Amino acid sequence: MATKIAVFGSSEFLQKIVSASSQMTDITIDPYIYQHPQEAAELTRKLKPCDVVFFSGALPYYFSKKHFDNLPYPTLILTQDEITIAASLLAITQNRNVPLERISIDLYDASIIRNVLSESEIRIESLQIMDFKQQLLEDCFNLDSIVQFHYNLWEQGITKIALTSVHAVYDRLHSLGVPAIRMADPQVSLIRGLQSAKAQGELIKSKAAQVAVGYLSLQNHQQDQINTLAHLLNAYVQPLNGTLFALYSTRGEIDRNRVIDFLEKWKGPLLVGFGYGLTLKEADQHAKIALRFAEKELSSKCGYILTEDKELVGPFPYEHKQHSLKNDHPELLNIAKETKLSPGNLSKIIEFSKSRQSLQFTTADLADYLQVTRRSTERIVKKLADNGYVKVVGEEMVYHQGRPRAIYELNMPAY
Repeated sequence: MATKIAVFGSSEFLQKIVSASSQMTDITIDPYIYQHPQEAAELTRKLKPCDVVFFSGALPYYFSKKHFDNLPYPTLILTQDEITIAASLLAITQNRNVPLERISIDLYDASIIRNVLSESEIRIESLQIMDFKQQLLEDCFNLDSIVQFHYNLWEQGITKIALTSVHAVYDRLHSLGVPAIRMADPQVSLIRGLQSAKAQGELIKSKAAQVAVGYLSLQNHQQDQINTLAHLLNAYVQPLNGTLFALYSTRGEIDRNRVIDFLEKWKGPLLVGFGYGLTLKEADQHAKIALRFAEKELSSKCGYILTEDKELVGPFPYEHKQHSLKNDHPELLNIAKETKLSPGNLSKIIEFSKSRQSLQFTTADLADYLQVTRRSTERIVKKLADNGYVKVVGEEMVYHQGRPRAIYELNMPAY
């Protein structure tokens, strides 16, 4: 079955991408054409079913990103690379006979041009470049500022031509009489982008077909709500006893957003565990493990998902932490042997460290993250400290009386 790729770009870009796609098999292009990159956001809302979403650059992606949480498809960006920059600069210097010093350039990441010049051993004292990466990161993109950048340099006679990565900027400069050309889209880069999109689409379809098993543990038999969940997940429900039910479906149906939405609407206590696997047996085992994690939570309404890669996601509906129950890194295997901690706990501790702005923490901080008792946390910290993977760096007074709390710092690799 062909991979359907939804492509967002200008009409010129779509013509090039369709031409490049003719050299590949088993893909179809669904075009979404805009005049200005801001229009990509509205086009995203009209997206039809596809396998993967492909953006022509950073700008349409940036304007559409607020809608990504509602997209059930992977998204890719055609990034500007060294081939794109080299082809564009070569076209100007050879075809227009304009030296590099007299070109104004805008692009997402200026380091790419510096890489090209460095590899080519070309040294230029002054290069007129506008990098709009920071504007996107700070959510303050301004198309007019890019147009003005090129126009001012040209009007002052500093530059002779503008090289722009934004089609809307090219149109504006052309209307102002400023000589300009668009950044090149080499066919090899387009084909590589389509190949990546196709690979991701095929991977998602493969995973969506995986077996998924779920276990529901509830205090009261609420058949109406169970039927609603089965319908939502297109699942077969099997009662195991008065309070435990099994669900059988596919990974494509057990979408975390659906699970979160259902848990939020469920009336009464409910614990769920979903498992993915390459076989029914593997998915069933993972679902049971996920349910046990849900049972350890303090909340009366909680759910976890355990993937075929032993990635545990949850607890839903209130948190979406993810950590690995699989420990296959040599360094972490050594830590597990030395400390006698489980791979799950080690993974949680590493994710805890990544989630914090400060490297320092107390046992209260860690206990709150792990959702275990203070005593259990103190035992974990002691095992790490005894083997040099945690050190005391200070203490804090929480109350006017009583012993101060120790402040710790992790001393282990964040794999």
